[in-house]
Amino acid sequence: MQELLKNLQIKVNENIYLKDPESSELGKRIIQNSILLIEDIGFEAFTFKKLGDKIKSPEASVYRYFENKHKLLLYLTSWYWAWIEYQLVIQTFSISNNKEKLSATIDVITKSIQTDSNFSHIDEVKLNTIVVNENSKSFLTKEVDDDNKEGYFSIYKRLITRVKDAIIAVSPAYLYPASLASTVVEGSLHQHFLKEHFPTITDCDGTISPKDIFKNLVFNVLKISE
Repeated sequence: MQELLKNLQIKVNENIYLKDPESSELGKRIIQNSILLIEDIGFEAFTFKKLGDKIKSPEASVYRYFENKHKLLLYLTSWYWAWIEYQLVIQTFSISNNKEKLSATIDVITKSIQTDSNFSHIDEVKLNTIVVNENSKSFLTKEVDDDNKEGYFSIYKRLITRVKDAIIAVSPAYLYPASLASTVVEGSLHQHFLKEHFPTITDCDGTISPKDIFKNLVFNVLKISE
């Protein structure tokens, strides 16, 4: 386990930022407070000026790290997916049974998020709220193809590939593993959103979670028992 943890890193594509925010205390404060501010007021209302006021630093200091707020959102969502991948690797590496590994994979992808004390400057719970509400804004843009060529979504796609591989390991003959994997990842965000904002059009409530729904979906589609 120690060797595994030593080799695992949460690393965001360096083309997303101008200066690595993890390289300085100011950079970490920018990330920490951007999460708090976006979660509070939403991405549309968020500006670098407001962030600068919050951290008591000139707006220009934020621009030394990120070209614009879209790049900052790309950084936050990329960090989140890398952190989910980190959790997935840790929680499944010792599971040899393919069905149990798939079940644990769905658990990690769909569960409600708790704070991880390993990253003190990042509130993972609030970051999860941002990803649930704002993740699609990171790629529903005219520049998505160019951003994809730059590798901005590589972590997100790598995570979905891990889910796809877990599906194939259980059911090699299943024809649509990538589509099912991306449905689990994106569908989980959507069900968490519906649970919070439109509870009448989801079965998620205090007793039924997205985890229950997607385990039922995947195992029934693959025609295997949970």
